[in-house]
Amino acid sequence: MSSAGEQGRPPTTLGKAEPAVASERTQVAESELSPEQQAMEKLWEEHMASEFKAKSAEAAINTMVERPSVNHVPVMTGGVGRKQLTHFYDNYFIPQMPPDTQITPVSRTIGHDRLVDEFVIKFTHTLQMDWLLPGIPPTNKPVEVATVTVVQFQDGKMASERIYFDQASILVQLGLLDPGKLPVAGVATARKVLDPELPSNELMKRTLRDEGL
Repeated sequence: MSSAGEQGRPPTTLGKAEPAVASERTQVAESELSPEQQAMEKLWEEHMASEFKAKSAEAAINTMVERPSVNHVPVMTGGVGRKQLTHFYDNYFIPQMPPDTQITPVSRTIGHDRLVDEFVIKFTHTLQMDWLLPGIPPTNKPVEVATVTVVQFQDGKMASERIYFDQASILVQLGLLDPGKLPVAGVATARKVLDPELPSNELMKRTLRDEGL
């Protein structure tokens, strides 16, 4: 993907969190984006506002092509086509979003027909979240997870979303995966995205005696 610009504005703001890496981001003014790129960004922000603020599946779907696709990659939830996605948004994604959810932006890259948002999402697992944790009842535990969303555009509409996140980190934070027996980490993975100065190679140090790490 050719990157035309990186921006620090979040896809949506559900809280007042601020990223520690904000000063490292390249801030690109709207005037430096092409009209087509500005239109993509505006449409993406409308889509996010429909989901998180208006909580309207219909409004979210109206930003998309006739046969869109959404895939939360680690758990393969979402759908293909307006009918399936409307059902998914109406019954799962929108009503199963915890009320204390916060999104902290890390970066935004806008190319020719694609937008990539990197952010950390933070919430308390007070609701059943089948779109993220199928079949897992609420644990009431806090979660912070680094996330990347790749949005593809076609003919002025959103054609697809692929959402990547560290599912192992989520399971560790919920007490469902033992990090002592596997090379996985919990909240530290998200926090290091926001603060690159936090320690590196901690998992390697558990088994390697290498002072250079």
